[in-house]
Amino acid sequence: MQKAPRTSPWRPLLLLMLVLALVATACGGDDDESTETTAAGGEADTETTTTQAAAETGGEIVIAIGSEPSTLDPHLRDDGGERAVNDNIYETLLARDSQGQLEPSLATSLPTQVDDTTWEVTIRDGVSFTNGNPLDAAAVVASFERLTGLGDESEQSGFFGSIASVEAVDDMTVRFTTDGPDPILPAKLYWLKVIDASEVAEGFDENPVGTGPYQFVSWDRGSSVVLERNPNYWGDAPAIDKVTFRFIEESGTRLSGLLSGEFDLITNLSPDDAGVAPKAESVVGLEHPIMILSTIDGPTADPKVRQAMNYAIDKQALADALYGGAAAVDQCQILSSTVFGFNPDLAPYEYDPDKARQLIAEAGAEGVTIEVVGESGRWLKDRELIEAVANYWAEVGLNPDVQIFEFGEYLNRLFDRETRAAAIFVSSSNDLLDPSRQLGTYYSPEGIGSSNQDPEMLDWVTQAAVETDTAVREDLYHQATARACDDAYFAFLLNIEDSYGTSERLVWQPRVDARLLVKEMSLGG
Repeated sequence: MQKAPRTSPWRPLLLLMLVLALVATACGGDDDESTETTAAGGEADTETTTTQAAAETGGEIVIAIGSEPSTLDPHLRDDGGERAVNDNIYETLLARDSQGQLEPSLATSLPTQVDDTTWEVTIRDGVSFTNGNPLDAAAVVASFERLTGLGDESEQSGFFGSIASVEAVDDMTVRFTTDGPDPILPAKLYWLKVIDASEVAEGFDENPVGTGPYQFVSWDRGSSVVLERNPNYWGDAPAIDKVTFRFIEESGTRLSGLLSGEFDLITNLSPDDAGVAPKAESVVGLEHPIMILSTIDGPTADPKVRQAMNYAIDKQALADALYGGAAAVDQCQILSSTVFGFNPDLAPYEYDPDKARQLIAEAGAEGVTIEVVGESGRWLKDRELIEAVANYWAEVGLNPDVQIFEFGEYLNRLFDRETRAAAIFVSSSNDLLDPSRQLGTYYSPEGIGSSNQDPEMLDWVTQAAVETDTAVREDLYHQATARACDDAYFAFLLNIEDSYGTSERLVWQPRVDARLLVKEMSLGG
């Protein structure tokens, strides 16, 4: 495994100028003076509460996100654009507070564990869907059965593979039975959105019906989704009356809209623009952009080529030039240091282009074409990062063929192993705040986003998902992350802060889970 990185030297001046050119923007500013970093801690929460107490009720806001939802069916895709909208329409049994701690939502309390494989949840009384139908245990059962019944048609079904059955004990009690111990079942109950199964028909993906604080109004394809406050919401009434989500791929266009007053919140604010935005907010993020490298066929099936692709990248230069230092070099894994399962024994591949060229020569891969698949606008500086990494690979003798797709087609290629490229970009987040989802999706050979056929990896990740002994579970994850590091199953890159720009009038603090919950927003007095 990679043990200790040496100091990463800067590229020659010409390449540095190339990297900087990729991120040049029309406006710039002093990040240190303008960026307001929000981390875990009571002080920020106190300030937010005080400010919100003085905020106005009512009004409309516009949020600009980087990609349009591929669907508004909450069970089909693993799509950040869909979640940004649907997190405000649909709800889950459990929620998380702004610092990531689980708390009740549609459930009255955290689940009760009856035995190693049985959990029970009591459903909150008096909750209705926006069509007037009541929430009950049957609706929760139908939601789980619907998602798991979708099988491979759903990019989320793998998260719930351990659930053997879901049954209604009575009108307001649901029993979950797993096929073995599942230590993170409570976290999974934070993921699945509860639907009214009677609404599942043609057009359901364009007309969502949930229990949340906002209800669907309209979807203008290619432009916007409009939501308005749910007048019958069971919880505290949100302050904002109406929210429009706009789909703006280019970060510069999002910033221009913010500066002109067209938008109140923009995602993926460039660090270069933190001093220009009316207000800038950031929080230590869960995003880990990586390149998934195919170990199955093609030039990247040779581990020497994959290792060379890691040695070729000056990750610290990318963190500094692309993100203004608002990113850290990944420790040869896609887990943040604050997440259970993080392997402290791993360190980044050092930047060593000479070693990369040597390995490529040994593999007989000089000049081979590497298909690189990506998208643009969903994540901060995604296209610039993809192109910069491809430039590093070209410098050591490979021939990267970069293909940038519209987000829906990109997802098709990301999650369809039959069309998997030699290298495909993804920014992996940790919405469950546990390794099981990330490693189950990208490390396990059965994962929908993986590109390996490693039977030991499958055993480690599968066993860890059901292991209740914390020390044993952690060791299994350490073995998995060490293997993926040593054999370079990915080109490991960075851990990026979540950065946002907001209007002066918007009162809001970002969350550690990156959710855009409009019920937590208000307009200043």
